[in-house]
Amino acid sequence: MNIILVGLLLMIRPALSMMITHFKCRGGVYPRSSIERFPVPDDKVSWAVDYKEYKPRNHTAQSIHGKPWADPEIGDPEFKPNWNHLDKNVDRQSYTGQYKVVDNYPLNPIGRTGISGRGVLGRWGPNHAADPVVTRWKRLQSGEVEIDKNSNKPILQFVAIKRGDTGEWALPGGMVDPGEKVTTTAVREFREEAINSLVMSQGELKAWEAKFESFFSDGEEVYKGYVDDPRNTDNAWMETAAYNFHDDGGHVVGALNLHAGDDAVGATWVDATPDLKLYASHSSIVKEVLERRLNAFSQV
Repeated sequence: MNIILVGLLLMIRPALSMMITHFKCRGGVYPRSSIERFPVPDDKVSWAVDYKEYKPRNHTAQSIHGKPWADPEIGDPEFKPNWNHLDKNVDRQSYTGQYKVVDNYPLNPIGRTGISGRGVLGRWGPNHAADPVVTRWKRLQSGEVEIDKNSNKPILQFVAIKRGDTGEWALPGGMVDPGEKVTTTAVREFREEAINSLVMSQGELKAWEAKFESFFSDGEEVYKGYVDDPRNTDNAWMETAAYNFHDDGGHVVGALNLHAGDDAVGATWVDATPDLKLYASHSSIVKEVLERRLNAFSQV
């Protein structure tokens, strides 16, 4: 295998690991509803495979109707989306490439999910989010980096928030606002969910912004693509861009006292381990960051 091919495989490996993961949005009851998904066997996920018996329930949550951040219903004469393009200030492009549109309904690029409609998602087609992975090395009281006794490797920690809707631990990410850069979203969501900047005084917020402006200007993109999210449907799905912001010395965000805010009910530093279980595809993102940081540490 030549060097160029090896490099390409290393670049696409994290994307491949997520693309083949399509389990959390199949089977069981759809989130925030009592609607059972239509069964989708592994060999019937692809739209290219014939599945004549497939008759999923159509569901768009009543709670999103009329919301300013949500699309109108397909068929509304005023709603004329420009699929697969930047539609005014709404990005309807998918990180996975061109998706199919059948009878004006966008199709999930990975395949069937057992439910059609929009579910609880605001946009038809791709719903873009941004996930900041804020990390530091776990340290002893002496200040030295703590080494795991079993793996003999340094322990990496990341900021996790406990979601109020599912109770699962997750990255402090959120939805990209129309016209907003994904890096801006990542930083905003970290501030709102992990340190609760929404309740800070103007003086505290100004001091925070001055201290961390440089830190959050240097994020490394670790993943951009489809997310195996339980909210996904046949016609609406989650995609994310994840960035790692690493505090190598532990003097900036590494010294933060975390406070849950916005829609989170808890925030804490968590050890990044290979068997980590988080919301949606967040475990895969953190594992990729862990591997990169351990490789960088070993080369110092």
